[in-house]
Amino acid sequence: VFQIMIPISLYISMELVRVGQAYFMNRDTTMFDEASGSRFQCRALNVNEDLGQIKYVFSDKTGTLTENKMEFKCASIWGTNYSDENAMEGEMNDYCVQVDGKVLRPKLKVKVDPNLERMVKDGKDTDKGRHIHDFFLALAACNTIVPIVTDSSETNARVIDYQGESPDEQALVYAAAAYGFTLVERTSGHIVIDVQGTRHRFDVLGLHEFDSDRKRMSVILGCPDNTVRVFVKGADTTMFSVIDKSLNPDVVHATEAHLHSYSTIGLRTLVVGMRKLENSVFDRWQSSYEAASNAIIGRAAQLRKVASSIEKDLILLGATAIEDRLQPGVPEAVESLRNAGIKVWVLTGDKQETAISIGYSSKLLTGRMRQIIINSHSKEACKRSLNDALTMSSTISTVPRDVTNDQGTSASDTTQLALIVDGSSLVYILDSELEEELFLLASKCAVVLCCRVAPLQKAGIVALIKNRTDDMTLAIGDGANDVSMIQMADVGVGISGQEGRQAVMASDFSMGQFRFLVTLLLVHGHWNYQRMGYMILYNFYRNAVFVLIMFWYTLFTAFTLTTAITEWSSVLYSVLYSSVPTIVVAILDKDLSRRTLLRHPRLYQPGQNDECYNSRLFWLTMGDTLWQSAAAFFVPLFVYWKSDIDGSSIGDLWTLVAVLLVNLHLAMDVV
Repeated sequence: VFQIMIPISLYISMELVRVGQAYFMNRDTTMFDEASGSRFQCRALNVNEDLGQIKYVFSDKTGTLTENKMEFKCASIWGTNYSDENAMEGEMNDYCVQVDGKVLRPKLKVKVDPNLERMVKDGKDTDKGRHIHDFFLALAACNTIVPIVTDSSETNARVIDYQGESPDEQALVYAAAAYGFTLVERTSGHIVIDVQGTRHRFDVLGLHEFDSDRKRMSVILGCPDNTVRVFVKGADTTMFSVIDKSLNPDVVHATEAHLHSYSTIGLRTLVVGMRKLENSVFDRWQSSYEAASNAIIGRAAQLRKVASSIEKDLILLGATAIEDRLQPGVPEAVESLRNAGIKVWVLTGDKQETAISIGYSSKLLTGRMRQIIINSHSKEACKRSLNDALTMSSTISTVPRDVTNDQGTSASDTTQLALIVDGSSLVYILDSELEEELFLLASKCAVVLCCRVAPLQKAGIVALIKNRTDDMTLAIGDGANDVSMIQMADVGVGISGQEGRQAVMASDFSMGQFRFLVTLLLVHGHWNYQRMGYMILYNFYRNAVFVLIMFWYTLFTAFTLTTAITEWSSVLYSVLYSSVPTIVVAILDKDLSRRTLLRHPRLYQPGQNDECYNSRLFWLTMGDTLWQSAAAFFVPLFVYWKSDIDGSSIGDLWTLVAVLLVNLHLAMDVV
């Protein structure tokens, strides 16, 4: 009988409860994304209750906080900005080309700058015209986009749909088509671009795809004029290091200024460059490229080395700016999570200015916050910056806004800290003794923004917190770059977006929009944690009551070998009488309504503080069972003390009393 105290059945009950909880989470229609048709999906059953204890949320930006629907907005070409308000008031361009007697029209229309469009049509007779021509040629050619031609409802008209892994590339190719540089065909060996009504064939001699180390991509083309050119596009942090700044310093400075202005309004930026290759340079590159492509060991590293040998001494053509709007409900979701006591960290590959702009628009950053920015390019500089920031932070109260402190006073007037650190600084901070300083500083900050970070750095940031605290962490992302971060966190959430399903396949839960995270954590997370904590305590309680009744019987009979409760009574008590009601309650019980939990995010904090299951509650429950089991044993015993009822009959009475007691206890707690 005493083996009942060992909660082996608890594991089975927990798994059944998790299955039931997952079923109702999957059927929650409030987490269905109508725009994409994506429904919430529970992909793991062992972390349901962890959703109610999350302290840190690590989020990607593009496709997670934003829609990942790119729209070409601005361009800086040869030092000239084509993004003022008057220029961007042009109509949506409906540029089309004639192929085989049929009209080819891009699927999406792009708003164009009338002045720039006029300069494109003027041709490349001037230096300005040649650079504009090369700029849009780079946008149309330097990508992995595949044009798919489909029939249209119009007679003698067909539609070009540009398909690719990167929404950025799709936006740039559609922009190039709007200005008359239409990509109409792509094979492994060549591409065909219609330039202002004239088709040109370019031989694709080589392609170095984008990777997180180089942060750029390049294509080597054999042009119709018998020249060989390499077109390169990528992040400004890596592109300006391979640009030949001595050729046109004024253009470089003007482009840098334009990039800064684009980033401050939250636009995603890319820099475009070009280089004409001499025959000797091309021959050396081609032999190295073929050897690296055929390598069996270290192929990726060799290809990166070959790419670096040709991606240098570039002519700066210009820069692009693409808008990626926030998803609906993101600011409200971030605010609710912060009010719930959850720290939200954003880890993005975008520029620092872009990340800060998105931080303000998403209410992650506020005007009252004091920003600590760490942009260092050496280990010593990082150490000095961290030490200075720690010294400064020690003099500032960092209690989160609108949270009551231990003295009961409001902290709404205290100064909050926001830490902003870039990927180049993290190179020196992570995997060194500076990790501890970064952790101490970050723990004092209400918000942390990490920009220009690589995928492995995202995982390193999550590990920084996970390995130094007992707090639960959650990572949410939508692309392959977020997989390492999602796998490192205690709970991983994948967004069903436009960058494939790698993040979803690596996650514990998947959803269509970031705003659903509020419902997942504050509602289902709270319910699941409260239910599971109560079920565990109740299982110990019901088992202890039954076992202690047997203990009192053994003590009362002077440790004889007799028993008053049959084996069948013991089995049915554990399997049916007390376990089934527990499982039902643990799946369906709602201590607070959905509306209450969403209206008062602070109700999430008991889970963060382990208030539903801890050692104190365990021993209080055990103390409760002590007197209840004594009453359940001795009251029937003395009531029938002078009667003729035998031990077997009173044993059935003790079983009945135990069943009624534990189920009455359960009913009183639920009601």
